[in-house]
Amino acid sequence: MTDPKPRIVISIGDFNGIGPEIILKSLTEDFIGTSTPVILSPPGVIDFYCGNLGFENPIHSIDNIDQAEPGKINVLDPLKNEKTISVTPGYQTEKSGLVAMKAIEMGIELCTSGSAQALVTAPISKEAVNLAGYNIPGHTEFLATQTGTQEVLMMLVSGDLRVSLVTTHIPIREVAQKISAALIERKLEILSQSLKEDFGIEKPKIAVFGLNPHAGDGGVIGREEMDLITPLLKKLQPNIHNTIISGPFPADGFFGQQLHKEFDAILAMYHDQGLAPFKLLSFGKGVNFTAGLPIIRTSPDHGTAFDIAGKGMGNPSSFKEAYSLAVQLAKQRFSDI
Repeated sequence: MTDPKPRIVISIGDFNGIGPEIILKSLTEDFIGTSTPVILSPPGVIDFYCGNLGFENPIHSIDNIDQAEPGKINVLDPLKNEKTISVTPGYQTEKSGLVAMKAIEMGIELCTSGSAQALVTAPISKEAVNLAGYNIPGHTEFLATQTGTQEVLMMLVSGDLRVSLVTTHIPIREVAQKISAALIERKLEILSQSLKEDFGIEKPKIAVFGLNPHAGDGGVIGREEMDLITPLLKKLQPNIHNTIISGPFPADGFFGQQLHKEFDAILAMYHDQGLAPFKLLSFGKGVNFTAGLPIIRTSPDHGTAFDIAGKGMGNPSSFKEAYSLAVQLAKQRFSDI
């Protein structure tokens, strides 16, 4: 690539949610000077929200990504042939779901081809994308399938706090059945590699949580820690190069004692075990990073917020952090930038 600033493509998300608003609020900031942002969206959506928010229309519509210019808000249409888009903030529609998915598909294609260096995804509505014919549990799973990646890792990032998950979007009653030594090992390998390659940590320290309250309390409240997690960690420690793995820790006491400050990353067993404390500590500025993909993908750690869409109330803090992290990771991963 000739442009030394990384090209960051941004999928619009559900255009009836707060995605367009938080994108526009973020990209009017000076920090985009470190990159070349390209919003993947029908221009009509951006026009609507510029008017809705009282912004002067700053967009630079392009036909292909090579026309993108640093310092401008470039807009590339994933639909191409659609002339009119009906934007109805707060409502989930088939069209908003279709646009969201077409934007993600275009973003994946641009990143895998090397035309862009990172993808930032605005929030989607699973109901809307299902209306559009995409039966997917979430962004992360779709990205893995589309890139042919067998195993990925959901990592929430806020400064030096990094929380990763063994299981993600599954019912709580299925968590214990899903967890296995092989799965935990694969997640730890991805986490260790990402901390070294994406975050530049030469010898990362990883804390692993137990599954049960009090990490099983010596087998009194479940045996997964004694029978599965502890033996695995003892086996892995000498075999994962330049990585220190500790645990299993009880999740509640871990944060209560501020132990998260002593580690580079945490591996939690299930969604709420990791994300509930993370969101309390990240103060609305958390970022979702998908480790293990062949491309860089980040996103804000919140949803579509249909209840406030179109009202100018969207908080761009998490999106700004997601965009900044994408730029940081692109510069770390691509040495010519």
